[in-house]
Amino acid sequence: MTTTALKEPVRKTSPGAARESRRRTGRIRRISLPYLLLLPALLLELLVHLVPMVIGMVMSFKELTQFYIRDWGTAPWSGLGNYQVSVDFDAPVGEALLHSFFVTVGFTLLSVGLCWLIGTAAAVYLQDTFRGRGLLRALFLVPYALPVYAAVITWVFMFQHENGLVNHVLHDQLHLTDQPSFWLIGDNSFYALLTVSVWKGWPFAFLIVMAGLQNIPKELYEAAALDGAGMWQQIRRITLPSLRPVNQVLVLVLFLWTFNDFNTPYVLFGKAAPEAADLISVHIYQASFVTWNFGTGSAMSVLLLLFLLVVTGVYLLFTSRGRRAADV
Repeated sequence: MTTTALKEPVRKTSPGAARESRRRTGRIRRISLPYLLLLPALLLELLVHLVPMVIGMVMSFKELTQFYIRDWGTAPWSGLGNYQVSVDFDAPVGEALLHSFFVTVGFTLLSVGLCWLIGTAAAVYLQDTFRGRGLLRALFLVPYALPVYAAVITWVFMFQHENGLVNHVLHDQLHLTDQPSFWLIGDNSFYALLTVSVWKGWPFAFLIVMAGLQNIPKELYEAAALDGAGMWQQIRRITLPSLRPVNQVLVLVLFLWTFNDFNTPYVLFGKAAPEAADLISVHIYQASFVTWNFGTGSAMSVLLLLFLLVVTGVYLLFTSRGRRAADV
């Protein structure tokens, strides 16, 4: 008895179906390629920022002191105890944190406002063509290009009491003060910190505003000049409204950078910042690495993160509403 093997009929694929399959495969590759290119950056972001942030949140719920540094996982849970200590403004820890918060808010508002004002004025001034404009632009960007530590250490020497350049100019040459001032201690430390922050930050505002000015058509200024509008009217009616999207992003970035700035006060004053210049970033560092109370320091860091998230969300909400109202 013979058996005949039943063969499945071969299905022929039409040229149209083959082209559709290749087209679908190419579309999937095009869609997935950006995500594959972003994958290394996302993994690094996860390792460098997200994982430490989650660990810091866990640490904020523990009584993590110097006794548990070797194995912080064995530290007992404190629940919301660290947060209660941080926000108890009648106790020394909470009172010091609240003072540091107010100092940081005032410092940030002044620094961001001055950086934006100086950067915008310089960018508008350098829009006109004149000899030496390129060199002047390069010189304006020097503070932003310098390494933070090198620049701030230079300012430390300039603020020295006996032989600093600042006292030499203000006291010895201009005779504006009765005696040389102490700039790195006392109330003057706030003004010293503000000076360094503005000197270091305004070139970034200058760079961003200068880039935004390139997108404003020159015909608008020519038409305004023909209608008799002066320089200040052109700035108020053309320049500032056209720069509104750029300024919204610029102010937010400057605010976040300045509020979180740690390098400048740490290099300028060391581990123990004066009370007048006790920024919250250095205050949290002192609460964590000087007093060895990492649980309380982590709770302060989480509270700072929540505050910045709320401020950022409210700022973006109001700016988006203003943008939609302007479009209407």
